[in-house]
Amino acid sequence: MWEEIDNKLCKTFTFKDFSEAFGWMSRAALAAEKMDHHPEWTNVYNTVKVKLYTHTAGDVITEKDRKLAKIMDSL
Repeated sequence: MWEEIDNKLCKTFTFKDFSEAFGWMSRAALAAEKMDHHPEWTNVYNTVKVKLYTHTAGDVITEKDRKLAKIMDSL
């Protein structure tokens, strides 16, 4: 479940292993690039922590962030 923390949509994704996590990140990166909207994220082994917010809107959550969150959930 996505949480709103400090004007950011935040979620932690956990995968079977690093390969699965990295594969998901690759698919998410392609979707984000198509939207010209890029996440802040970190990856350690099988865990990916994501923060979504829009820099050009003053570092707040916008509809672009909600759309990318739905896409990430569907991957």
